[in-house]
Amino acid sequence: MLNNKRKTELDELLGSINLTVDNYELLDLALTHSSYTFENKLSSLENNERLEFLGDAVLKLIVSDYLLDRFPEYNEGELTKIRSILVSDKILAKTAKMINLGKYIKMGYHEEKQGGRKRSSTMACAFEALLGALYLDGKMYDLQMFLIEQFDEEITMIDESETKYNYKAILQEYTQAEGLELPEYVIIKENGPSHSKTFEIEVKINDISYKPETGKSKKEAQQKAAHRALLHLGLVEEKISGYD
Repeated sequence: MLNNKRKTELDELLGSINLTVDNYELLDLALTHSSYTFENKLSSLENNERLEFLGDAVLKLIVSDYLLDRFPEYNEGELTKIRSILVSDKILAKTAKMINLGKYIKMGYHEEKQGGRKRSSTMACAFEALLGALYLDGKMYDLQMFLIEQFDEEITMIDESETKYNYKAILQEYTQAEGLELPEYVIIKENGPSHSKTFEIEVKINDISYKPETGKSKKEAQQKAAHRALLHLGLVEEKISGYD
């Protein structure tokens, strides 16, 4: 049972994002960091990690549905590019900070002293857990409207930006979605003097190797190798741009 102070805090959060809940305990759980349960000797089930797990799936479902509707002319590869950036910790943390979510997270004393309330990973996890709690509370429609409002401009920026060609991120999300091993980038060869090296790198997924690619840095070669694998899988077109 929540005390009045905590319920007032949660009402303040809900009011700021124009949402309501029926189950305040579930919302409170979504905003309970694992450090809080650890320091207070509570069960590990009394933090937000399970709701984060659910929220991650809810987020991807809503975003995927919206992207299909918004970009009817885009193929799977183009949609995957946008989604992989949109659901990244960087964007989720940015969104969480915009709604001041960190203010309402319950965390342990030491975690807070170490700057945990501003940590991007903590913010992103709490945001996903919030989505999970709202879903379980039966607020799917409200949740869709909330996310569209939060992400609409961000999606436009991603679509117009070359950073969507982060082929390593796209390939990693694809392997995770398909239940495959994460991509492994293997240096085949290094050429040239130390100040001007080139790197030949191949990517392996579940022991399947794709054609190596060469770059002036490991980062560039890895991006090219990831792009080669995505081409083979039919998830992107020939164009390659940027090595973020």
